[in-house]
Amino acid sequence: MRQPFPVPARLFRATVALVAALALAVEPAAAQSILRDAETEALLHDMAAPIVAASGLDPRNVDIVLVNDSSVNAFVVGGQAVYLNSGLINTADSANEVQGVIAHELGHVVGGHAISDGGGKAASGISLLSLLLGAAAAAAGGGEAAIGVLMAGQQAAMGKYLAFSRAQEATADAAGAQFLAKAGISGKGSVGFFKKLENLEYRSGYTRNADTEFYSSHPMTGDRIATLEDTYEKDPAWNKPNDPALEARFQRAKAKLFGYLAEPGDTLRTYPEGTNTIPARYARAYARHKDAHLDKAMEETEALLRQAPDDPYFLELKGQILLEAGKPLDALDPLRRATGLTNNQPLIATTFGHALIATEDPKNLPEAQRVLKAAVARDRENPFAWYQLGVVYAANGDTPRAQLASAEQQVLSRQMPQALRSAEAAEAALPKGSPDWLRAQDIAFQARAAIERNRKRK
Repeated sequence: MRQPFPVPARLFRATVALVAALALAVEPAAAQSILRDAETEALLHDMAAPIVAASGLDPRNVDIVLVNDSSVNAFVVGGQAVYLNSGLINTADSANEVQGVIAHELGHVVGGHAISDGGGKAASGISLLSLLLGAAAAAAGGGEAAIGVLMAGQQAAMGKYLAFSRAQEATADAAGAQFLAKAGISGKGSVGFFKKLENLEYRSGYTRNADTEFYSSHPMTGDRIATLEDTYEKDPAWNKPNDPALEARFQRAKAKLFGYLAEPGDTLRTYPEGTNTIPARYARAYARHKDAHLDKAMEETEALLRQAPDDPYFLELKGQILLEAGKPLDALDPLRRATGLTNNQPLIATTFGHALIATEDPKNLPEAQRVLKAAVARDRENPFAWYQLGVVYAANGDTPRAQLASAEQQVLSRQMPQALRSAEAAEAALPKGSPDWLRAQDIAFQARAAIERNRKRK
């Protein structure tokens, strides 16, 4: 696995294309990592779109972001983005369950519930599913420990904050139910997922009652379930069946994520040999690739392609495995096809551009430049694409644009001193007043401002 670039602003959306079609990048401020994958992002968008529309927001302006965190959680941090932990996807049994979570989190977005500076800088945002932790006091060791944490004049302030948080959660529950109803989506998944969380509470040994609820940031789970069941059972969509196509897509994306993140042995126990469904083969292909068993990884991938020869994500998987195995020439055809079939989807196009460069054939550089320029035009916050584009410019002797591409990559990676140097060098060499010159100037301003802010904090 290549070393990921740090992911900065715009709520973690920058990307790095990595092994086996899934992308991993690190957000240094929050110490969290974002998983980016073209297939999964398309699925989450389609799952969320009717709920977003029902909420009154524009689906084009709402992001559903996958976080590499095994805890069962989802949260918002301001703006119009919902963050889902990988542990939540792994725990969910259906797309409908995840839609229930998304609906709740959109309730926070519409309600403007992200914590302001006045509400507590230590918190990163409003979190629906931190039920296993409860409040910070509960994380410190339960009711008695909570009392200790809240001593020294902090109890009243914390109690006020927690009561406010519980009110927000109840409001988001109600809003989420309204959004699902308006979208014509059953609330059974929402209720089912809350019941899973209640079971996790019991299994973890963390229990709440009327005496300890004061120290929790969330209402009692059982009360939330009862309220939601009463609300949802009256809705005409309660008995509406789930969309089978969406559920099938969810199961393969869930398996893909599991195969990418889990230890290969765990993947093979969960999806054993002889289980030849698409999700099982998908997961095993990743496990075999992680274990460097190229023949077995390709065997699973070719089996998938026999079932769906023009599936762009299976083609992407084949190309990525071959590229990571040191066979970039063999990777070109499947990646070129995957790029075309997805209309130059930026993450897939970036991997294709990388493969073209990795062949070390100068004849492939013009195509690589065209593909990578198209990728950054649609997703400017992709540091790996900018890095690869810089490689192409440097190979072509276009040093100013190579420096500008480096500045783009470095500012996205929060390498502000390096970004400033690259931007200033590009600005000095590019035609004055040109779009690239203006962009270099913008990056230089941005880098200087960030450096100054960091200096003042010290």
